[in-house]
Amino acid sequence: MNPKPPILKYMLASLFLSLPLFLFLLAAATATFLRRPQPPPGIRIRPGYTSYETYIQRQLNKTQNPKLRRIWRTRDWDRKVVVFSRFFRALQSKRLLSNDSKALCVGARVGQEVEALRRVGVSDSIGIDLVPSPPLVVKGDFHAQPFGDATFDFEFSNVFDHALYPDRFVGEIERTLKPGGVCALHVAVSRRPDKYSANDLLSVAPLVNMFRGSEVVYTRKVDGFGLDTEIVFRKKNTATATESVAKGLR
Repeated sequence: MNPKPPILKYMLASLFLSLPLFLFLLAAATATFLRRPQPPPGIRIRPGYTSYETYIQRQLNKTQNPKLRRIWRTRDWDRKVVVFSRFFRALQSKRLLSNDSKALCVGARVGQEVEALRRVGVSDSIGIDLVPSPPLVVKGDFHAQPFGDATFDFEFSNVFDHALYPDRFVGEIERTLKPGGVCALHVAVSRRPDKYSANDLLSVAPLVNMFRGSEVVYTRKVDGFGLDTEIVFRKKNTATATESVAKGLR
C-alpha cells in the first residue's frame, strides 16, 4: 500500500486538531440560542434581528431621523399633546392617575406624552427613550430601565410593539412600579404596527399573561395614532406580586 501524501497527512491532522474547537464553538452558539428569551404564545417576533445591536440600530434609525424629529416637535406636537391629554384626563376621572403621581412615559421620543401629563397637572413626570430629549426625556432602554424598584405610581407606553423581548419590557414596568401603581398601554391588536415594530401582538391575552404581578383594570378600544386598544393594569399590593415580578425577570 502506498503511503499517504504528506499534504494529505497534514490536512487530516489539522482537521483532527481543529475538531474540538469546532465542537466547542457549536456548543457555545447553541447555548446562546437556547438562552435567548422566546416570545410568549400569541406574540410574533419579526425576523431580521441577528443581534441585539442590530435591533438597537434599527430603532435608532427611526428615533434619530432628523426629519421625523422635526415633525414630532412641530407639526405633530400640539395635535398629539391634545390627544394624550384627553387620554390622561380619562384616567384621572377614574382615579387611576392623580396630580401627585410620579409618572413615567416609556419610549417617549421627544416627550409629547410627558408634556401632556404636565398639562393635566401631573408635574412629576419624565420620559425615557434611546435618544434623550431634555428636559422631558432622559436616555434609557425600556428593556432595562435606569430606575430603581418601585419608583413610579404611573407608567404609560405606546411602544410595546417595538420591544424585541416583550417579557423584559413588561417585567421592567412591573419592577419600577410601586405596589398599587397603574400602567396604561396603547397597543395594536387589530392593526399592523409600523415598519420599525419588533413584534406583532395577536390578541390581548398574552399581554395579560405577562403582567404576572398585576391585575387588569379595564380594556377598551381607542384611536391612538395607529394603535387600537388601551389596556390598564394595577400592580398587586402584596408580597406575592413581588415574587411574581422577580420570577418573570429571571
